[in-house]
Amino acid sequence: MRTFNTLAELAACTGQEVIVSDWHTVTQQHIDQFADATGDHQWIHVDPERAKTGPFGTTIAHGFLTLSLLAGLADRSFVINDVRMGVNYGLNKVRFTSPVPAGSRVRLRMKLLEATPIEGGLQLAWQSTIEREGADKPACIAESLARYFV
Repeated sequence: MRTFNTLAELAACTGQEVIVSDWHTVTQQHIDQFADATGDHQWIHVDPERAKTGPFGTTIAHGFLTLSLLAGLADRSFVINDVRMGVNYGLNKVRFTSPVPAGSRVRLRMKLLEATPIEGGLQLAWQSTIEREGADKPACIAESLARYFV
């Protein structure tokens, strides 16, 4: 876990890769729970037998499951001591560039693109990349926005 004493200390890292998370395994149980939570039970996600004959040879995580991992992986990767609250502010763009088969390990890399003052804090724009262990291409690339308040 990387620690920043102040929000200004983090903002000084603009243009740099700030975060590389630990690896996280995406299990079939995670995929099934996401399907139950969202109502998206497409067979490429939840039917291992049928998925064996599908385009990926196994079940794959939903794209939005992969994207949703961003928050937790980031939260476990850095802390800003003088911040009382951080909120997800949205996304400027997202691409799912390769699948995440069940059982894959993924991690998050975050490059700080911009730090913009807002009332009571900063809005940070991140290039957030979820990479899959052993894959040639990342699973997801997103420009994510977060607001932090001191």
